[in-house]
Amino acid sequence: MTNVLILGAHGKIAQLATDMLKKTKTTRLTLFLRNAQRLADAASDQVTVIDGDAGQQADLEKAMAGIDVVYANLAGSNIEDQAKNVVAAMTATGVKRLVWISTLGIYDEVPGAYGKWNHQQLDGGYLETYAAAAKVIEGSDLDYTVIRPAWLSNHDEINYETTQKGEAFKGTEVSRKSIADLVTKLVADPSQHVRESLGVNKPNTDGDKPAWY
Repeated sequence: MTNVLILGAHGKIAQLATDMLKKTKTTRLTLFLRNAQRLADAASDQVTVIDGDAGQQADLEKAMAGIDVVYANLAGSNIEDQAKNVVAAMTATGVKRLVWISTLGIYDEVPGAYGKWNHQQLDGGYLETYAAAAKVIEGSDLDYTVIRPAWLSNHDEINYETTQKGEAFKGTEVSRKSIADLVTKLVADPSQHVRESLGVNKPNTDGDKPAWY
């Protein structure tokens, strides 16, 4: 049985991943979020729901007791500070495996017109803070996987490919369900993609911007 802590559990990808992980029957889940009442209905013999703030290291340390894998689905202008707290809490509690959701473009790896458009959309506080957070994760001693999704859709599909850090990003979009599937696979086999940063996109979606723009 793998004990998984999901940080930012109210997020859309996190909720999809929670549903997938419950079906494996080999995981116990701790859902960590502000105002746990929002996910109270998710509690079961397999799922524990707790209040917590990723901006507080003490909250994180308390939640990490007995945990095998941390999946962080965090967001916000303080994402760099949250990353520092996650690393510090995992180091203090001896938890090594981390799956961290970031965004495309943090290495300026998106080529061409799409890369220019992505900068126009995300520069000015968002891309810079997510890049800084990823740098914190990658500078740690943790067994991390950073996931860099393309622009996200709510399509009911699992269809994706990955690129490595140092490779040009491919495609313009990917479904949230695809990202949840990748998270589920990493939890099922935590030896995959350790200390790697994966770009994730739907194949054959190259273009100047996502289809819905």
